[in-house]
Amino acid sequence: MFIELHLIQSFAPANLNRDDTGSPKDAIFGGHRRARISSQAFKAAIRREPVFAQKTEVPVGQRTKRMAEEVAKRLEKLGRDKTEATAVVEAFAGAYVKKSVDKGKTNVLVYLSDEEFSWMTAQLNQSWDIALPEATEQKPKEKIIDDLAKQLVKQTEKRTSAPDIALFGRMLASEPTTNIDAACQVAHALSTHAVRMEMDYYTAMDHLKPDDTAGADMVGFTSFNSACYYRYLRIDWQQLVKNLKDTDLARRTVKGFLCAAMTAIPTGKQNAFSAQNPTSFAMAVARKDGKSWNLVNAFETPVKATREPETGYIAPSIQVLDDYWHDLTSFYDDSQPEAIAVHVMNKHQTALNHLSGYRKEKFSDWVDTIITALPQE
Repeated sequence: MFIELHLIQSFAPANLNRDDTGSPKDAIFGGHRRARISSQAFKAAIRREPVFAQKTEVPVGQRTKRMAEEVAKRLEKLGRDKTEATAVVEAFAGAYVKKSVDKGKTNVLVYLSDEEFSWMTAQLNQSWDIALPEATEQKPKEKIIDDLAKQLVKQTEKRTSAPDIALFGRMLASEPTTNIDAACQVAHALSTHAVRMEMDYYTAMDHLKPDDTAGADMVGFTSFNSACYYRYLRIDWQQLVKNLKDTDLARRTVKGFLCAAMTAIPTGKQNAFSAQNPTSFAMAVARKDGKSWNLVNAFETPVKATREPETGYIAPSIQVLDDYWHDLTSFYDDSQPEAIAVHVMNKHQTALNHLSGYRKEKFSDWVDTIITALPQE
């Protein structure tokens, strides 16, 4: 079973996701330059969105080089000496990643759930007396530390308790048995139309300079664009259940994902542009027919904003998507979605034709339509 999301979201002038020059990311598609927001930017926004953890009822995982520092802090709260805790945990971290630890940090990022951090803390605390170095030794006892690290590897092999790790996967090259195949695919968001980059020239003034002194005290440029994006996201239900080993948590994870994907927005340059623009169209599909359809080719020919009547880009983008979906479902007559839920703002409801019967009036109904279609076991 796959759960797919097809979103149309228009952002006012913004720079939500920058490239190495500070300009908004873009791409050539259909022979035209499009605005682009990377999948990584949206995945980060989704896992940080408060509603995700609220619906899953589980803290999100932490990707960090400071696992030793985090566990040492937890051991200190249990009354362990800071210096001793640091020595023991750094030895443990090195054994887990099979790499050296420098100044408390591993040389690779490690993605761990809150449950895994708690397990490490509890096990090291329980084994304290035998893991702690004797007065004549300089290092914690390696065999004890190695055994505990192996236990953690075995415990986390191909499974996790963190919904975001289950969705987006985990890879540790030095310990591949802890790798987890992602249950979620996220496409780069592309504008449904051609775009041109724009520049903002700005100045800043020294508030304390004399009144008779003219001119700005700082000048600069910021790149930005405005665009209507098509976003595609997909969850592999079986992989999600496999990663979590818990069907109920998997259902809550899908619910959290649906809620967060609708509201999460990348944070790039938001203080300067405040592009907090909600989704204008959202179609969620639960399907057991083995098919997956990224509908971006509906926009391979760029959408154009018409002037008579005035439409902008949102309405024609929804209309093109509606027609493209109908073309696919008409031809592939073996396509049998379990459930379809559509959200569209009243302003753009006339853009719907074939999908109008799936429209939901409330966000809760939109979410519950998909959750109800998920297997019970």
